[in-house]
Amino acid sequence: MEEKLTFEGRQYIGLSFNLGNVPLLIVKAKRGYVACSYISKEAAEKFGDVAAFVSGVKTFEDFFKAKIKSFTTWADDLGIREGMSVKKALELMDQ
Repeated sequence: MEEKLTFEGRQYIGLSFNLGNVPLLIVKAKRGYVACSYISKEAAEKFGDVAAFVSGVKTFEDFFKAKIKSFTTWADDLGIREGMSVKKALELMDQ
């Protein structure tokens, strides 16, 4: 399901899909996305995506409180780092 999300005064596209025990969650910014660990970092890297990843989230509320666990080379080029807040990562992807 796709929905418009407002977080810290910014607009994003949120995607959620119930796959099994936990949902697949993705939040899309202008230049990239932050996704739960259902999405493969290796695939995102292969396709040249600006992407960062979180784990242990079941809702968008959890998602926005999470810290970045890993990221692609292109996300690194934007200054995204492990332990960074999702808020900061999305701000960097939104520039």
